[in-house]
Amino acid sequence: MKNKPLNIIAMIPARYDSTRLPGKLMKDLAGKPVIIRTLEATIKTGLFKEVYVVTDSNIIQEEVLKYGGQVMMSKKQHECGSDRIAEAVEFMDVDVVVNVQGDEPFMVEEPLKKLIEVFLNDTEEKIDLASLKQKLLDWEDINNPNVVKVVTDYQGFAMYFSRSPIPFPRDKETGVTYYKHIGVYAFRKRALMDFYSMPMRSLEATEKLENLRYLEYGKKIKLVETDFKGIGIDTAEDLAKAQKYFLA
Repeated sequence: MKNKPLNIIAMIPARYDSTRLPGKLMKDLAGKPVIIRTLEATIKTGLFKEVYVVTDSNIIQEEVLKYGGQVMMSKKQHECGSDRIAEAVEFMDVDVVVNVQGDEPFMVEEPLKKLIEVFLNDTEEKIDLASLKQKLLDWEDINNPNVVKVVTDYQGFAMYFSRSPIPFPRDKETGVTYYKHIGVYAFRKRALMDFYSMPMRSLEATEKLENLRYLEYGKKIKLVETDFKGIGIDTAEDLAKAQKYFLA
């Protein structure tokens, strides 16, 4: 007997507030707001029957509806994207939820397809989450606390995420490869709902990385390598770079 096909949807969490670039998702990017560019890019991959923007902002809601997109309003205040998505899907009949960050207007098919394939190949349903990693070659990036690093085991499962350089380079001649964590996730719904009900523990509180909550509670996170290099928009400089790239 074949397993039933997985019901896989995409969710784009979208907060209006932003510390470094206030209202960044509503900033103009070549004639449309950043959030609309991200929504259109996600739909364009052709991987999902349903793509939703999930927001706490009436401004973003109105803009998504204006462009014919699907949008869900959060009823509660949330500290992170996982919580926002968990509230949205709690009563939905879905198996896997792919989280695309709202400030990734250059998202493409390849990395999202890799995440979906993790679950299509996981017939025993042992994997709770899938996410992306990318090789780091620059020591400035390896030591940058704003670049999140991940260490995986030989099967590609996450052992730890950190803002610090991991592993610590006591010997730089060993040939170890450093990896950046790319914050695009795919969750089994049950893992997402577990996260929603589990209190934050010390590792997450210390590093300010929500993926550590999953590890602290024993969830299995599969990392897949990608060459995808988007332009996440966190600053005015990022937005200017994105404008230039979009119009090139």
